Amino acid sequence: MTPRELIATEIRSRWSEFPLTVEWPAPDRLRIDVGEGSTAVDIAEWLVDERGFVFAGMAVREHRRYWRIHYLFYDHGIPGLWIQVSSDTSREQPLIPSLASRVHAADWHEREAEDHFGILFEGHPRLGDFVLHDEEWPEGISPMRKSFDASERILSRGTRPDWSPRRILQEPGAFAMTVGPIYGGLSEPVHFLLETTGENVVRAFPRLFFKYRAIEKRAEGLDVNGALLLAERFSATTAFASSFAFCQAVETMADIEAPPRARTLRVLLAELERLRRHVGSIRGICGSTALAVAESRAGYLEEELLRLSGEIGGHRYLFGLNVPGGLAADLADGACRLLAERLAEIEHALASLRRMLGTTSSFLDRLEEVGVVTSEEAGYHGLVGPVARASNIVCDLRAAHPYSGYERFAVAVPHEEEGDGYARLRVLFDEALESARIIRSAARDLPSGAVRTPIERAPRNAWAFGAVEAPGGASIHWLWLDEEGRVERYRIVPPSFVNWHGFHLAAEGFAFQDFPIILSTFALSVAESDR
Repeated sequence: MTPRELIATEIRSRWSEFPLTVEWPAPDRLRIDVGEGSTAVDIAEWLVDERGFVFAGMAVREHRRYWRIHYLFYDHGIPGLWIQVSSDTSREQPLIPSLASRVHAADWHEREAEDHFGILFEGHPRLGDFVLHDEEWPEGISPMRKSFDASERILSRGTRPDWSPRRILQEPGAFAMTVGPIYGGLSEPVHFLLETTGENVVRAFPRLFFKYRAIEKRAEGLDVNGALLLAERFSATTAFASSFAFCQAVETMADIEAPPRARTLRVLLAELERLRRHVGSIRGICGSTALAVAESRAGYLEEELLRLSGEIGGHRYLFGLNVPGGLAADLADGACRLLAERLAEIEHALASLRRMLGTTSSFLDRLEEVGVVTSEEAGYHGLVGPVARASNIVCDLRAAHPYSGYERFAVAVPHEEEGDGYARLRVLFDEALESARIIRSAARDLPSGAVRTPIERAPRNAWAFGAVEAPGGASIHWLWLDEEGRVERYRIVPPSFVNWHGFHLAAEGFAFQDFPIILSTFALSVAESDR
């Protein structure tokens, strides 16, 4: 019996008294439908606590007579295995047991679903005032429900005169410092409430969604191509990864696979985006520590990578390349080889910058043993990407669940144990160099042939999810299409949404002056969350 079959058998045995539906839609995917009740939460807790699965996200779908909640998990110990557990709740009184009370990584997912759909999660410690800020949205609004008319203007409720932020510290001398949400320069709107009784931050509370754009709502009713435009544009710095995951979902529904050449080119372009994004994150860390020369050097490399992206892909942020079935246009072999050659100079410059930073004591003093997130904390909060790998959570979808031919490249997964700012910086450098290696390997061994498998007829009355390792970590995109092939429901779980949930771990216990540096080492995107 295979490990996959063992999991399914054990679930059937443990919950034999319940009417479970267990099916394998694909060799790497297991679906479990449990109907109503708390069984889904019980199975989810067992998967995480006893079998070591990672909670990947949650999606809510509205049906005519009931609500369906989908929980998604993956295991980096059983390559290729994804498990989705689904349960239903009453249409009239949507109340389900809270998973977050047992699996803390589900916390923000349930808060978001409560704001969007008005579903109550029994046992959740804190619901409300999350995506829909109390001072901006009237009570009783559930914008993701089908009955909600997105064309109607919503009047802001306005700040209540008696409103005050939720405080934790009640000790004498305790005070709260607010940061944001309006900043100078190019910073995105996010508000922080930092509580303290002295010089160190005791509690850090980030508040996002000041630019909530309802991307998932706006996708409803669009055809696949229209929704793809939203997928790649809701966060420009990870446009290729997001469109990649979206196209994976469509290809799964259509039961097609991109041609070998397109699969390899997708790997090359995804790694180019990762390399550019990581260099930009390194630039941000240098800037946060006031190393102007280092920041300029990293900024120059980031600009070079943007120009290379524009030269090879036609757009600095690689817009318009991914389409269901492959790529919109082919890339010349010679251009790919030239890209690999030019990356050698960037690798050399990155190595030089790393040596310089590693021997600058004032820089190391600001990062070493600062902003520490332990491995236990990272796992408890479900952190992903370089942030998790710096805390010795060794999980990368490219290696654990290879897609688009990544199995050909034997992806190395850099990781560190300290979980501090310097560990996160080292992971960024190591991953950037690994991306350059993969790009060279892909450019050297490009298959010939077409770059797109045509979809004869758009999928109808179908659904699937796509998952990729974006620069910031796992990015999950669910897609449901109706009987006309138009989007009924689109759900995005980007890595920054997941990692914002655990950012407070790094900030709390460290000095106020460390806060912007710790923030830069997380390389978080506000736009990804304000979707």
